Amino acid sequence: MSDLEITADGPVLTVTFNRPKQRNAMTWGMYEGLAQACSQADADDTIRVMVLRGAGGQAFVAGTDITQFAKFSSGEDGVDYEHRVTDIIDRLSDVDVPTVAVIDGYCVGGGLGIACACDLRIATPRSVFGVPIARTLGNCLSTATLALLTHHFGQSRTTELLLTARMMAADEARATGFLSEVAENLDDVLALLVERLLGHAPLSMWATKEALRRLRRAGVVDDTDIISRVYGSADFHAAVTAFTAKKRPEWTGH
Repeated sequence: MSDLEITADGPVLTVTFNRPKQRNAMTWGMYEGLAQACSQADADDTIRVMVLRGAGGQAFVAGTDITQFAKFSSGEDGVDYEHRVTDIIDRLSDVDVPTVAVIDGYCVGGGLGIACACDLRIATPRSVFGVPIARTLGNCLSTATLALLTHHFGQSRTTELLLTARMMAADEARATGFLSEVAENLDDVLALLVERLLGHAPLSMWATKEALRRLRRAGVVDDTDIISRVYGSADFHAAVTAFTAKKRPEWTGH
């Protein structure tokens, strides 16, 4: 079976992140497959809703597969990575039809970015959300991803989540408005939500999505120097090694 499965059922295109043993951590191939799914949704006039979900019942997406960072040798590698991920997340935001993230379990790092790029999100009560990079790898986010998080959670909460590296529970995420609903029976909730979306005017929904995208992206600034400094640091490279060895990193600030 593929690490990322794309299936069409009538007007609904479903993308399933399918690496349950790795909590659906994203590989480069999975990111590229997600972009292809977005293009498929836009190219097929019969598709009216796009659904994203994780396999295995433990995670939506638990970030990017850490082993891929072991090949980074400079800050430029980090810049390329962050901007590539930003391009994929932007592509997901650009999908013409409504997109729904169905979250069960961990929604972390790049997974949270993917969920933020969707229009609607539903989750189980056991789901958790966060970007704990300050205590794991010591890397950073692109300003585009920060703008997306701030758009959903506000600057104060986004700052607090990133600096404290804590995980946010589903009920808190629901209280912020990030989640449309928290429920155990996600398939039933999804079916009702999809039915409602299919009954609405496609151009009205597209106009709302497009206007909000333009508003959010208006303030994004260049971040190349920031990303290069962090990903080129000794701290980042040591933390990747420590993470794969299941050891706690020791931070130096360099």
